[in-house]
Amino acid sequence: MVRNLADQPMITEWQQGEYSISTDINRLDINTIHQFLMSSYWAEGLPVQILKRSIQNSLLFGLYKSKRQIGFARVVTDYATFAYIADVFILEPFRGQGLGKWLVETIVSHPELLGLRRWLLATKDAQDFYRQFGFTELKNPDRFMEK
Repeated sequence: MVRNLADQPMITEWQQGEYSISTDINRLDINTIHQFLMSSYWAEGLPVQILKRSIQNSLLFGLYKSKRQIGFARVVTDYATFAYIADVFILEPFRGQGLGKWLVETIVSHPELLGLRRWLLATKDAQDFYRQFGFTELKNPDRFMEK
């Protein structure tokens, strides 16, 4: 599938009891997302303008209880060969219910992301969690660089 830059990904929604996951950018609660990310180790001090730009240029997954946003993740992708999972979180009161697992399962099985050659993510403390989805440490870390 060749994407036109004007094309937005198809909005998809999943339901599990009183919870839902949606790729609809219009459902996102930017304040909730920004507040959480501002206190995270990976996005501390992130300006809201930069957050909004990152959201505009990613495939988004909002997790909701009814209409309240309780989780989030985004995927930076070319929809052909590569995806980077970023900014994954579940608000504290909703952890321990399998919602994070459901969110990541939904991401890696999203129809527009099937068949990608490489998935990446970075985490300081959730390696064991992501292993259940097939993620491993870099096999060839000497091939990767960062700036």
